[in-house]
Amino acid sequence: MVPLVTGGAALVLVLSGSPWRLARNIVTIVHEAGHALVALLAGRRLKGIQLHSDTSGVTVSSGKPTGPGMAMTALAGYPAPAVLGLGFAGLVVADRITALLVVAALLLLGVLVLVRNVYGVLSVVLTAGGLALVALVAGPSVQAWFVYLISWFLLLGGIRPIFELQAKRRRGHARDSDVDQLARLTGVPAALWVLIIGVIAVSCLIIGGAWLLEPALQP
Repeated sequence: MVPLVTGGAALVLVLSGSPWRLARNIVTIVHEAGHALVALLAGRRLKGIQLHSDTSGVTVSSGKPTGPGMAMTALAGYPAPAVLGLGFAGLVVADRITALLVVAALLLLGVLVLVRNVYGVLSVVLTAGGLALVALVAGPSVQAWFVYLISWFLLLGGIRPIFELQAKRRRGHARDSDVDQLARLTGVPAALWVLIIGVIAVSCLIIGGAWLLEPALQP
């Protein structure tokens, strides 16, 4: 019951209007965290993250302006929510709820240290407050519902921004988006990069969704 109800609730949230615009801040936090983590792994120097009230964000790093490291940094943002959702789904089915909450807390702490604007700090602190409330106050049953919900939300919420990005690009907007940067860095058309990140996100949804639904489908 829990996997089905939380999955349905997450889908309704992702397809909604105003509730999605509020919840999308979480997706943006993970998106920028993806850029930041890969930038560090690529040996780049992080200068900071900004999160904006329109749910956009910017991660600034310094280093070689071309090459595989820069390309991987640009690529990391859009797939990050779905990839994290896949990881969370794995922890959920392994009954590692505490580990999931610890990973979420570390992610938020890492982003908070790097945020360089007031709205960004507020957004991360409020998200961390909600996480702390569940981790420290809620009972095991509420925590179980929460971890299923956040896993579904990341898996599903990682897909909608990709459609939104392509819609903006069709209207002639977002010409300095991650995929356009990738196109300039690699020579591969931006539309193909949209397809690639879409395939990654959908694959994470299929695999993670199957893991989350497995208990509900067992006889």
